[in-house]
Amino acid sequence: MRIESFLKQSPIFQANRMARRMDASLAEVLEGEELSVFEAMVLVAIFFEKRGEIKPSELAVAFQTTRGNVSHCISSLEAKGLVERRIDSEDARGVQLILKPLGRRRAVRVAGILDRIQRQLEETIGVATLESMLKQLGKVEELCAGVANAGTNAPSDHPDS
Repeated sequence: MRIESFLKQSPIFQANRMARRMDASLAEVLEGEELSVFEAMVLVAIFFEKRGEIKPSELAVAFQTTRGNVSHCISSLEAKGLVERRIDSEDARGVQLILKPLGRRRAVRVAGILDRIQRQLEETIGVATLESMLKQLGKVEELCAGVANAGTNAPSDHPDS
């Protein structure tokens, strides 16, 4: 296709393409755990916090997604018998997330899988190279956010405006 050369030169498109492929690969690795990638990440996040001290709204911020996405994910984890929602004893409007015993065991396995992948990346690519790559991707992300923010604050170049 003609567009391929443009797409290969576009860091934005390449980062997006790579992220989708990495997500698909991780989904394949997690298939035996019967969890989506997001479910696995949420389960591990709950596992690493003190019991009952993580709230869905905090997960939404941490994963840069909507509270609705987190709610759907938690509902799925509940249906699988891994997580329980409890009313916050200090704030009746809030909900605490508690891992059930099966959820704790599954979270440990998933954390192990993610840790092995991280170690393999560090051994293959090197910690310094990974850190540098993440810094560079962060700069691309900042530039994109700046362009998006400028676009929402600037007059449109669109002829219909």
